[in-house]
Amino acid sequence: MIEVERVSKRFQGLEALRDVSLSVKPGSIYGLVGSNGAGKTTLLKLLAGIYRPDGGSLKIDAQPVYENEAVKSHVVFIPDALYHFPAYTIQDMAHFYARIYPDWDQERFEKLKEVFKIEANRRIRTLSKGMQRQVAFWMALSLLPEVMLLDEPLDGLDPVMRQKVKNLIIQDVAQREMSVVISSHNLRELEDICDYVGILHQGKMLLQKDLDDLKTDVHKIQIAFSTDLPPALLQDLDVVYQEQRGSVMILIVRGGYEKIVQHLQAFQPAILDILPLTLEEIFIYEMGDNGYELQNVLY
Repeated sequence: MIEVERVSKRFQGLEALRDVSLSVKPGSIYGLVGSNGAGKTTLLKLLAGIYRPDGGSLKIDAQPVYENEAVKSHVVFIPDALYHFPAYTIQDMAHFYARIYPDWDQERFEKLKEVFKIEANRRIRTLSKGMQRQVAFWMALSLLPEVMLLDEPLDGLDPVMRQKVKNLIIQDVAQREMSVVISSHNLRELEDICDYVGILHQGKMLLQKDLDDLKTDVHKIQIAFSTDLPPALLQDLDVVYQEQRGSVMILIVRGGYEKIVQHLQAFQPAILDILPLTLEEIFIYEMGDNGYELQNVLY
C-alpha cells in the first residue's frame, strides 16, 4: 500500500510539490498525468526514496521510504533517462541486481529472454534506445517487485514490444498484486491499463479518481435546435467548455448522464448526441479549467 499525505518538496526556493496526497492499493495501477513541470518526476523520485520530502508523510507498507533499505529492496524505479554501467553487459547487470535485491528471480530472468530476445552478452551501451528500455524492463520484472514506479516507461519501444511490456505488467499486477505508478504524456496508453488517475498541475493535485468514474462524469455534447438557442439551456449545468459551430453547439459538461440528458431533452433539441470523452480529452479540459492554455482541442 502506497500512502502519500500532504507531501511537499522544494528545490532552492522552487516549490515542486505542495500538499500532494494519494494512495495506491496493492494490485492496482495509478496513472500520474500533468503539464510539463507539474512535479510528476519529483513525486516518483520521492516514492523511490531518492529524494527526502520536506513536509508531509510518504510511506510504503506503513514504513517511510527514504533511507529504508528494507522497503527500497522491494521497489523498482525505471526513470525517463536510463543509466547502466558503461562496460556492463546484460548478464553483468543481472549479476549486479542479483547481489543487491533479495527477491531477484533468476528463473524469471531466463524466461524473459524469450520475450525480449536480446543476447545477454551484449554491452548495454551499444544497444539502441528502445533496446535499452527493454533491458530496463527485463531487469525490473526479474526483481519481482512489490512496487513499480515508471517515468515515461514506453518511450522508444515499438508497438509490438509496448504491448508485450504492458501485458507483463498487467500480469504481475493481477497475479502478485504489484502496485504500479506510471507517469506518462501518452494518455491513450495510460487509458488502456490504469485503474486510477491523478492530475498534477504546478505542484498540486487537481483531481484523482477511479478512471471509469472519471470518464462517466464528463461528457461531450453536440446539440442543435431548429429555432434559436433557448436562453436557459445552460442553467443548472456544470459546463467546462462550450463552442458554437454554425447551428451546432459543442459542450463539455460534468455530471451524471441521466440528469444531463433529462435537462437537455426538456428543450426539445433537433440534434442531441452525448459521448464519453477519452482520458486525453478530459486532461485537456481539466487543464483549461485551471488556467492552462486551451486552444483548438476539439477536432
